[in-house]
Amino acid sequence: MYVGALEVDLLLGEVHSLKQKRSVVRPLIAEVRRRFEVSVAEAGHLDLHRRALIGVAVVAADGEHVRDVLDSCERLVAGRPEVELLSARRRLVGPED
Repeated sequence: MYVGALEVDLLLGEVHSLKQKRSVVRPLIAEVRRRFEVSVAEAGHLDLHRRALIGVAVVAADGEHVRDVLDSCERLVAGRPEVELLSARRRLVGPED
């Protein structure tokens, strides 16, 4: 079993309140969850209206599949015009760890 985690730090565009932030972040989280069948949540910068930290987790029998899914999730988030990807960090835990 392999467990992969992706943490993406985002800068949001024309957002001036936490309510506007939710209107950007919630659809993004829903799309990642729906398209890739992963666990995803807003995991940080909760009190900042122009920043978001989103965590994605996936479990699979094959490490390469985990990497592919996390790559796809990162590309989807990075491709959204309303956000700027500041950083992405990954962790992969396998049977030998």
